[in-house]
Amino acid sequence: MNESQTNKFSAIIEIIGINPFVHLPDNILKLLFIQANRDKGKIPVKIKIDGHEFIQTLIRYSGHWRLYLNTPMRNAAKKQVGETAEFEISFDPAERVILPHPKLKNALEENKDAKIIFDNLSPSRQLEIIRYISFLKTEVSVDRNVLRTINFLLGKERFIARDKP
Repeated sequence: MNESQTNKFSAIIEIIGINPFVHLPDNILKLLFIQANRDKGKIPVKIKIDGHEFIQTLIRYSGHWRLYLNTPMRNAAKKQVGETAEFEISFDPAERVILPHPKLKNALEENKDAKIIFDNLSPSRQLEIIRYISFLKTEVSVDRNVLRTINFLLGKERFIARDKP
């Protein structure tokens, strides 16, 4: 992280539902908005939690900007909900692209009806599916979930907690 673009703060890790997060101080939020040249939508950031570096996305939810902290982040910093951590944060201008898994891409090319439906989904829904498939650990899981994706797109089964596209 470039030190001139880094903003430091301490925060208590809170939780909403099952999602641990921290609130950012207003002065740091304002600096991030300036760096990002926007104050709406998702803002990609680079963060350090007690010196451990990650990329993350700053999200506004229910009227508040939150920096969500997943389990690997908290484990690396050895921090749990209710504990205070030291943070550094800066806007991350690098483009973040997740390419579809080759098996998903092939399945969509082989099933034109499913591809048409997929192409007409909102970009966020497309990304949700692409991310889900891309981060699976085994080929068996990929194969099973690519089939589920096609069936979901065709209205034949639920997938990622959704009834139909």
